[in-house]
Amino acid sequence: MPTKTHQATQLRSSLPGVEALSLLSEHSFPRHAHDQFGLGIITSGAQKSWSGVGAVESAVGDVIMVNPGEVHDGTPIGGTRGWQIAYLEPELVARELAAEFGGADVICQPVAHDHALASAVTKLLAALQSPASSGEAEELLLACLVQVVKQHRLSGPRLPTTSPSVARALEWIDAEPAAGTSLSELAISCDVSRFQLIRGFLRDVGTTPHAYRIQLRVRLARRHLRQGHAVAEAAQLAGFADQSHLTRAFLRQFGITPGRYRDALG
Repeated sequence: MPTKTHQATQLRSSLPGVEALSLLSEHSFPRHAHDQFGLGIITSGAQKSWSGVGAVESAVGDVIMVNPGEVHDGTPIGGTRGWQIAYLEPELVARELAAEFGGADVICQPVAHDHALASAVTKLLAALQSPASSGEAEELLLACLVQVVKQHRLSGPRLPTTSPSVARALEWIDAEPAAGTSLSELAISCDVSRFQLIRGFLRDVGTTPHAYRIQLRVRLARRHLRQGHAVAEAAQLAGFADQSHLTRAFLRQFGITPGRYRDALG
């Protein structure tokens, strides 16, 4: 059986609070979420995704956006697709937009067919990779954010309303993602059956409680890696049984191994 194409490169960024990633892949990403705001562009092929507003498709030249905490996935259409994306810390986005937009949360649609924005995002991603272009990158970042907020911002709540039991379960898991709480314990704490909790999670969150917890652990490990911890340490601190468990989950969610991610941080 031929090996599927999957090339992931963590790009260096000239701006603090901004990371960038380039991928060319046939890999289907499961439903997951990011801590950061994602702003990127499809460079080849096409893909379909589940998002907070339902199913969407994107093709070459389309701008793709991910809100912090928004559960989404990604499956190629017709083979390999490629994209480059910048991940921005939410605090950075809020700070940069505070003066004009009051620092409110920036909640954006998942796909934009916007040639002007696509051109600006392409220039931003190129400038981010050049230390000598940090000033240009900063200006391009601000220009992109302003255009995104003015033309591609969604109104209404960021995520669908959850049932009380699911909301309580989310609070429980969010508070201690590294904890080993079983499904039975979680269901009892939410005063529902295990079946009801699973069904509610799939309806309101788009994934199971276990999968949601693993996503949080991966994101927690990513933060530990950015703080300088070794991969094995990050795995332990995030609640993984060992480094290999983290590596498999990290690769599945982000398309790159934690070791390569840490090395790219310099």
